[in-house]
Amino acid sequence: MDTVISFVKGNPISAFFYALGSFTFLKFAIKTLVVFGETFVLPGTNLRKFGAGKGSWAVITGASDGIGREYSIQLAKKGFNVLAVARNGTALKSVTDEIASGTKGKVQSKTVVLDVSKSDHHGWEQLKEVFHEIQVSVLVNNVGKSHAHPVYFAESEPSEISDIIAINVDATVRITRMVLPGMIKRKNGLILNMGSFSGIVPSPMLATYSGTKAFIDTFSTALAEEVKKHGITVQCINPYFVVSKMSKIRKPSIMIPTAAAFVRASLNKVGLSGGARFVGRPAGSAPYWSHSLLEYFVGVLGWKQATVVYTHELHKSIRKRVDRKLAREAKTQ
Repeated sequence: MDTVISFVKGNPISAFFYALGSFTFLKFAIKTLVVFGETFVLPGTNLRKFGAGKGSWAVITGASDGIGREYSIQLAKKGFNVLAVARNGTALKSVTDEIASGTKGKVQSKTVVLDVSKSDHHGWEQLKEVFHEIQVSVLVNNVGKSHAHPVYFAESEPSEISDIIAINVDATVRITRMVLPGMIKRKNGLILNMGSFSGIVPSPMLATYSGTKAFIDTFSTALAEEVKKHGITVQCINPYFVVSKMSKIRKPSIMIPTAAAFVRASLNKVGLSGGARFVGRPAGSAPYWSHSLLEYFVGVLGWKQATVVYTHELHKSIRKRVDRKLAREAKTQ
């Protein structure tokens, strides 16, 4: 070590690069410490700031199953009245029944049956009417749709492309526009927009879905800057894989939490970015610990292109399995 220091002192160029390397390492170490602190130590904003237990309402879209259902149930347990929105009325009834049972009637719950893929669905008018009756402090734009299976864009069905854009983009923008003026008036609110890892690392063979989630990330960042002066928090919540019908994954693992575990982490880390802190996503949040570390190291180490290539190969493999399954089913008909 003494030899290295003596050499550096006697060589200005070496001294410069030694200082630069030390600074780079120190910067990386500090960033990593902050990310680990937000991921494993620091608590998020207390939800009482947004009216938990004070009669405020949380609106959750895509609330009939999976992540949306968990947001509805867990926000109710934290003291919010819940407005659950989805297209399946029977499933929504199940959600409100569970809320009533789990909270022993301490919070209210309402439902609106709405197919957000249809801009003229009667549920839109019903939603507007309900918004005039309640004070919305939390909005979770969770409703989403992906492709039925990996597919090249040139082979995608136009109807599927239209539905993905309408559900993932149009519905998020439309509902946010309905709710936001009330939050601005009250100088308080929380908006959680459901993004995806494929929105920050482009996913070949899921091009339309990936593009819509990239829009959600950019939209959230722009909106967050606009409304922070009004006391409103906007975040794009980016999961990797989660056990759900959409992902078609049934078993949890270190990298794939259950919907309940993911939502619990999300609500515990409101206002924190975790692995999204230093990767160019100012309003992003990777609340689940393994997703947080994955996003951080992919972003900081510059593995984005390698991840795109890996994802493409993965989706080609999945598509081959789907094609074989469809061929077997065709033979049995």
